[in-house]
Amino acid sequence: TKQKSLDITRALILRIHLDFSNNFDLSTEHDTTAIMSTTFVRRTIKILVLNPNSSASMTHGVEEAIRGMTLPLSTEIYTYTAPPASPASINDGDDVQQSADVVLSNLKDTNIPTEYDAVLVACYSVHPLVHLIRENWPHLAVTGIFEASIVTSLSLLPYQENWGIVTTGKFWEKHLSDGVHKFVGSQDSNSRFAGVETTGLNAGDFHGGVDPAVVRQKLCEATRRLLDRGVQAVVMGCAGMAGLEDIIRSVATEERGAEAGRKLLVIDGVKAGVGLLEQMVRDKRMFQRS
Repeated sequence: TKQKSLDITRALILRIHLDFSNNFDLSTEHDTTAIMSTTFVRRTIKILVLNPNSSASMTHGVEEAIRGMTLPLSTEIYTYTAPPASPASINDGDDVQQSADVVLSNLKDTNIPTEYDAVLVACYSVHPLVHLIRENWPHLAVTGIFEASIVTSLSLLPYQENWGIVTTGKFWEKHLSDGVHKFVGSQDSNSRFAGVETTGLNAGDFHGGVDPAVVRQKLCEATRRLLDRGVQAVVMGCAGMAGLEDIIRSVATEERGAEAGRKLLVIDGVKAGVGLLEQMVRDKRMFQRS
């Protein structure tokens, strides 16, 4: 009985094969274009977050901040750490220029920017790479975390409220203050920009260079001085501060109460930059001819 069942099965398979062969001539060429074609359905946004210093630990801190963001699945984020020839921590004007020279040379050699729609320069400074990347790769949407934080602060605050920056070393007080006035096109001392307060630390100190208790103390002291100026938004003026929002907010809670602490805007330039670049890419696609 078992053998009989196998014979019947083989016979059915043979019949199906013969029927298929009779109705479909394999010797004749057939157009398979419809089977092989693909259709473009959806375009993603690819953003490169570029750390112009050579500290991998700082890049990891930036990555953690980005992982905490709520982003569309169509937005892809990649990170880049500068080659070893770039400073491990950007602490003054010479470091800014050296990092720009090293990174631009590396980008030209590898042509990495061609793979992306946008680039975020993750150094809180008036960094030359912002305009250098725009000039060399015109298809890109480009901003720095410095510029993005200003746009975000001004867009979120009511007209009568002001904002300020808490950052690292003394050098940045004038550098950032001058940069803000140039960016917004105003030297008005009564503008909504309340100024810069510094911690006395450098960028690397926020990622293992200094006892965390010392970092917290100095960040709290600088934040308190800024809050005394009446700001309603505090910008973290260093990519190395990513993830430290709660420290700043805790000072506002102590100084102004729980409700005011919750309402204070604590702006991370990296997060602001990613959000701004998403919109910039869409705007370039909408308003420019490809």
